[in-house]
Amino acid sequence: MPVESSRRLQIDPEAIARAEEALAAMAVNFEEWLRVEIVRLHDAFQAIRGQGQNDATMEALYHRAHDLKGLGSTYGYPIISQIAGTLCRLIDTVEKRRAAPLDLVEVHVESIKAAARNKITSDEDATGRALVKALESKVRTFDPEG
Repeated sequence: MPVESSRRLQIDPEAIARAEEALAAMAVNFEEWLRVEIVRLHDAFQAIRGQGQNDATMEALYHRAHDLKGLGSTYGYPIISQIAGTLCRLIDTVEKRRAAPLDLVEVHVESIKAAARNKITSDEDATGRALVKALESKVRTFDPEG
């Protein structure tokens, strides 16, 4: 017979309410923070254009995409998380980074910028849905196992 712990996890509703209030207060900064992350992604891609598609520049781009994969939804743009996630799958190993078609990488970067610029927040938007579907298809073509 399992022994019940004498200590039960208790969730303080007031603590949850305070956390929700804090998050709501920070939300006014989300657009700016997202813009900064997108500029970092763009700059990482420009470094590839300027310095070449090498291990260092591609890894830097991967880290920027990975950040956006996690932050897009937090900042109210789950579609950016989806697109960044697809980009991450495209370049998630050294071997893939070396072989990744640069035009497909660029389309991901430009798609993220366009989603933010045009306030396309999710794939509930018909354009967003078509975009995500097309990007995922192209990545599957490049890496059928990914």
